[in-house]
Order: sequence, then structure tokens, then C-alpha cells
Amino acid sequence: MNPNLDKFVMTAAERPPLPPAERAQFLHRIAETVEALGEPLIELCSAETALASDRLRGERARTVNQLRMFADLVEEGSWVDARIDTALPDRKPVPKPDLRRILRPLGPVAVFSASNFPLAFSVAGGDTASALAAGNPVVVKPHPGHPGTSRLVGQAVSAAAEQSGAGNWTFHLLDDSSVEAGAALVQHPAIRGVSFTGSLPAGRALFDLAARRPEPIPVFAEMGCLNPLVVLPGALRARGEAIVRALTGSVTVGVGQFCTKPGLVLGLTGAELDGFCQQLGAALEQVPPGQMLYPGIADRFEASLQGVAEFSSHAGGGHLLRADSRAFRDHPKLREEIFGPATLVVGCDDEADLLQTLRGLAGQLTATVHLEPAEFAAGGPLIEILQLKAGRLIVNGYPTGVEVCPSMQHGGPYPATTDPRFTSVGTAAIQRFARPVCYQNFPENLLPPELRDRNARGIWRLINGQLTKDHVGGSTPAAG
Repeated sequence: MNPNLDKFVMTAAERPPLPPAERAQFLHRIAETVEALGEPLIELCSAETALASDRLRGERARTVNQLRMFADLVEEGSWVDARIDTALPDRKPVPKPDLRRILRPLGPVAVFSASNFPLAFSVAGGDTASALAAGNPVVVKPHPGHPGTSRLVGQAVSAAAEQSGAGNWTFHLLDDSSVEAGAALVQHPAIRGVSFTGSLPAGRALFDLAARRPEPIPVFAEMGCLNPLVVLPGALRARGEAIVRALTGSVTVGVGQFCTKPGLVLGLTGAELDGFCQQLGAALEQVPPGQMLYPGIADRFEASLQGVAEFSSHAGGGHLLRADSRAFRDHPKLREEIFGPATLVVGCDDEADLLQTLRGLAGQLTATVHLEPAEFAAGGPLIEILQLKAGRLIVNGYPTGVEVCPSMQHGGPYPATTDPRFTSVGTAAIQRFARPVCYQNFPENLLPPELRDRNARGIWRLINGQLTKDHVGGSTPAAG
């Protein structure tokens, strides 16, 4: 075992969580130190990942905005979901005890950096931000695709911990990005939760390791999916050219290396779908080739294309593949994610065949339907199926472009993620790294501050079934 890791996690496991005000200050300071890295960070990250500087500046903005979003969430405080049911000592046939429930931190959390978002889903990304916001110490396993970027950002986070007084037990960056180091991290007895973004084989391997521990721990893994996009005939007739243009951009943005890339397009077989495929293939062929994140991803992209070659055909130019619904249902290879600038168009005989094909899909992050008002009735059964399959549903839009806000759901049924109840984007992401604790008949001074009679922080609490900011007993906290 890594002696530095041992020392960190054992110390961190024994420390109480930072108070909310100090936690928020730490998150704000991380945002400032990452911003202060300036252009050298962008230049280094671009050199390591081949991502454009403008794209990385936008990703850095998203990273620091996430940190500040979680700082604001912690400062406001209602995320802890405080619930209070006061005692009824005279209740018959038995008295009712005083019960108070709140979300508490899990403990040290292991965060695995992603390759395709080297800032927003990496060392100081959303997983780290939400785990720290919940009050957990964080250990980050860097991705081998951008080691220099990881070290630079890790140094910034450590500096923020020192400058804000958060302590050196709140954050630790491993100096080893190997598979073996990741496996050892998940199995460390002091680690209480894991977050991961990457491939299905890697995510499932971590999930299985955590399940085999003497004391299993949760793994929140975002893995591979197809993000199906259904185009009904009316939509193709009304705005087929516009759909081709926008879909081409959605498939190829970031060289097709977004987890929300629409890798599967479904429609009804016929002349309209044939024409659509010809236009889409021609549009994809016009997209200039791009460099993928690192050679291993490029190799896997080519292997994926070869793996589906015998079950599909090229439709037009570029990496546009085509298959009928029976082949799609019969050959598992066609239902695997192709991570790169490619998509598969599947033609279905009729609406019944389309519904049957959708029912056979595995879990997805997103599902999209393009339809016109006259097709809304036909779209109802599609939505009924797709809401069982995906975490985010889109009508007449495209799945790439994940808004970071409280209502975003970035997660879905397996294999999109290991737990469809949670999201890795937006303020609800904090819920992954907390667990409920109930306090029964506790003296006031032993309760967490958020559960005491006096609502000193002025947060929203559920008191005897009523959502309120009042103190227990009914009086309202003074403003400020």
C-alpha cells in the first residue's frame, strides 16, 4: 500500500468534517487558485489532450463555476435535508419519540479522473467539488492521459487547502495513475465511496472490487451508452436538413468523445430515411478529421468500427453506419458504444418495430425524440419506453451540451451508470456522498446545529410534515 495514501486516509477518516462556512471558503479558494493558473494551464492541457484552447477555456470556466455553485449550496445549507418530528409523550397506545434526520458525509472518497474532460471531470472537477461540499476528504487518482495537467491542478487544490485553513487532510492527489493504483485505492479500508467516469469494463471492474470488500462501499460510475435519437417521418419532412446539420455537430463535437454523443439514430425505413442518411453521411464526410485524446482511445475507436463491420454497412461518407432493426436486436456488438465520431442509423419497419427495438435497449444517459405536433400522439408510447431507459429526455434537441444547474440529471440505468438515482452534474450530485443519520431523543446540545430547535442557519427544514424556516415551536428566525 502507498504510505502517503495510508497516512492521508487514516488521518482524514478520524477528522470531523469542516464546518459549512469553512467548507464553502475552501471551495471558493480552489476556484480562485485554478483560475490563477492562467494560460500555462490551458497550453499544457492542450498539448497533452489535443483539445483546442478555446474549448479548454470554456471547460475551465465550467470547472470554477461548479466549485462556486457548490460553495453557494453549502453556505445556504438546506441541502442537508433536515427533518424533525417532535415527541408526543402522551400519544396512545405508545408515546412517540423525538426523531431528527440529516444527511452526513460518507468519509474519505476516491475520485477517478476522466480522460475526455481533463478539467471539468478531473482533479478539481464536479466529483471532487461535490464530495468536498458534502464534507468528505477526497483522494484523486489522476488519468494517465493528462498527467501534467493533473499535477498542476492538484497543486492548486492543495494550495487552496493551505490558504483557506482547510487542512492537508482534505485533499490528496495520487502520484500513480496506474490501474493497480486505482484498484488499491478502491480496496483501501478507509475509503467510503468512489466516483468514476470512463469505459464500461473499467467502471464495472471498480464496482466489482468495491462489492467484494469485507465492507462493500458505493461506486458511482458513469460508463458507456448510445444516447439514442429517434427521428419520426414528420420531423424529417419538416426540417430534415436542419436535423442533419445539428446532428453532425453533435456526433463530431470533441471528435465524438462526449459521453452524451448520439451514437444511435432510429427511424422508420423508407425513402425519407434513405435521403436523410445520404445527407448525414455527406455532412459527416465534410467534417475535418481531428486528433483523439490519446492513442489508446484512437485504437479502441478503430477496433469498435471493425467489430461492427460485418453487421452493418456504411451509409454515405464519414463514420456513418447503417443496419436494420433485426440486425441491431440480434447482434450485441451493434449495441455497444463507439467512442468517437461515429453513429449508427437503424431503420425500423413500422412504429411497432420501433417500439420493440427501443424496449430492448439497455440504460442510457439520454434519449431524444424529434417529432412534429401532428406526431405528438405517436410520440407518447416512445416517451413511455424511453423514460424507463434514460436519465434525461430531450424533444427536438440534441444531447450534447450538459447544463450545470440544479435540475440537471446526468445519470441513468445500468450500464449508463451504476446507480440511476443519482447525477454527476448539478447540485444534486452532492447526494452521492452523503448518508442519512437519525437522532432519537437527543439532548439539544448533542444534535447537529441544523437539527436543533433554534434554526440558527435559517435553512429549510421539514418539521412535523411542514416545510419551513421556522424554529421548532413556530417562531421565525430573524433576518440575516
